[in-house]
Amino acid sequence: MTDVRIGISGWNYAPWRGTFFPPKLVQREELEYASRMVRSIEINGTFYSLQRPESYGHWHDRTPEDFVFSVKAPRFITHIKRLKNIEAPLANFFASGVLRLGKKLGPILWQLPPSFHYDAERLADFFARLPHDTHAAAALAREHDDAVKQIWLEPGAKRKLRHALEVRHESFQQQEFIALLREHRVALVVADTAGKWPFMEDVTSDLVYVRLHGDAELYVSGYTDSALEEWARKIRAWREGGNPSGAKLTAEPAPRAAGRDVFAYFDNDVKTHAPFDAMTLAHKLGLAPIPPPRFTAPTPRAIAASTPRRRWPGFESGKKTGAVKARRRMK
Repeated sequence: MTDVRIGISGWNYAPWRGTFFPPKLVQREELEYASRMVRSIEINGTFYSLQRPESYGHWHDRTPEDFVFSVKAPRFITHIKRLKNIEAPLANFFASGVLRLGKKLGPILWQLPPSFHYDAERLADFFARLPHDTHAAAALAREHDDAVKQIWLEPGAKRKLRHALEVRHESFQQQEFIALLREHRVALVVADTAGKWPFMEDVTSDLVYVRLHGDAELYVSGYTDSALEEWARKIRAWREGGNPSGAKLTAEPAPRAAGRDVFAYFDNDVKTHAPFDAMTLAHKLGLAPIPPPRFTAPTPRAIAASTPRRRWPGFESGKKTGAVKARRRMK
């Protein structure tokens, strides 16, 4: 059975307070609230630095049972090391507590910088190092060095681990790159960046990973109803194992499959469009009830009371304890 999740990139943004988040909601409860409005969230703090196992444990414990996180991999690997000499950094990342998310661990997002040109040899070496299940990730994590201060090496039950790559240089727009992704079962990120960076819709694995950074203006503009209808159409086609008509392809279309999982995240967060666009798209796909009016978000208690038969997926009451340290993020 396919899994379609529509979510947001991060959750800790000051402009969302009093717009998406209820005015009196305390900051430590924002993840708990957001995770009951959408079914998946990208963790972005992991991009800047290694997190601690206790942070992953907190995120796991404060979200619904069927919730899934995507984790953005460290820029130290992608932007500073530029995928070279990454044996220890890669092990450190997986030793830092990622596996503590358990069954809530979804895809790992790798984002290359705009200055990174296509390099087949370097990419092939990187892809070959990526673990494709949690036990392989734990084995890799045991190779960590002293850069990681607190470690977590318990893999739990063996589960599939998937990877997605977002590229931002035009040199990647070639058939050889798509073939390389398919060979290593890595998903190509379908990145809508208002025309700033390459837009490719090639399917390269059993996962389709979409990042929606802004329809007209990067990180700022919201998506019109017609634009969201178009994304819903594409997601239905991918979910059913096909390729959307009119898709912008760099290589031959992927063979039809029985179905594919689709994870889509809104990153147009500057003006609080992201959570409302995510809820609206989920509704269009039949995954959620009619979303609340933009900029007048009710409390989870009010939503549950007003829609007892059509709660948001995963909505449930829970303890409101613990804290999340606010972290800056880079797009």
